[in-house]
Amino acid sequence: MNKQELSATANAMVADNKGLLAADESTGTMGKRLDSIGVENVEDNRRDYREMMFRSEGIGNYISGVILYDETLRQNAADGTPLAKLLNDTGVIPGIKVDMGAKDLPGRPAEKITEGLDGLPGRVEEYYNLGARFAKWRAVIDIADGIPSRYAIHTNAHALARYAKICQEGGLCPIVEPEILMDGAHDINRCQEVTEEVLDVVYNELYLQEVYLEGSILKPNMVISGKKCATQAPADEVAAKTVETLKRCVPSAVPGIMFLSGGQSEEDATVHLDLMNAMGDLPWGLSFSYGRALQQSALQAWKGEAANNAAAQAAFIERAKANSQACAGTYSKAA
Repeated sequence: MNKQELSATANAMVADNKGLLAADESTGTMGKRLDSIGVENVEDNRRDYREMMFRSEGIGNYISGVILYDETLRQNAADGTPLAKLLNDTGVIPGIKVDMGAKDLPGRPAEKITEGLDGLPGRVEEYYNLGARFAKWRAVIDIADGIPSRYAIHTNAHALARYAKICQEGGLCPIVEPEILMDGAHDINRCQEVTEEVLDVVYNELYLQEVYLEGSILKPNMVISGKKCATQAPADEVAAKTVETLKRCVPSAVPGIMFLSGGQSEEDATVHLDLMNAMGDLPWGLSFSYGRALQQSALQAWKGEAANNAAAQAAFIERAKANSQACAGTYSKAA
């Protein structure tokens, strides 16, 4: 394990008020995105959409890295340049999603376990040679009547730690992503309770499996009301409870915490991040690793037409810049 390289990558990911673009949608998920704008889900269209974002002027000012899907890491741009090289040339670090998705947890079909450990060391070696320098593995924890179970929490935490250790041994900085879904009817207090339990178990597993925390990144949910909750907590409460939870659970050795947006609107995800950073006195960098919350406006502007590339890139950079300002705690909608 090259601890110096891992630590340098982790710190670079959260340096200078930059964050990550999560462009690691599976082929099926990407199909839903393209379908929403009436574009066929074929490889060239997926490539063209992502290349459009990667070529946005100034991307390196606000984006430190991009999480790629297996297909994308292997793709070349329309002019033949490998997409990983295209990113590297603009100072953006290529990363890779390495999990194989969430499947039904044996004996608990209402809950999920993320698969992908089989053969992972070999895939990590290949991804490193293709230019990736960090990886992502997403565990999915739902909140509903009777769940999450301790079984689901512990099995997912164990898998996250095994993944993280394998990645570090192979040179990839692991993003540890235990996502508490916001799809339910739970209130913000229930979200905080479950988030704290999950993070406690995850960091215990990381410790037991001797994961190098200084060479890792946490990608958590924010502490937020479920979408179906009748009373939605205000933004300042979301920020306060999220920071409170992280201070209770996340060791200061971790260089950065890069939030997922989890279905929040573009604006909400930015405002919540800004309010947290405006509190100051935080032991780790607080940044973003957003998918839809960085891409939605760009996708709608693009519509599958090369003639719309400039407008789509402008929309993407606008969101990236806004979230960079949120990392500094200086965002305002009028800015």
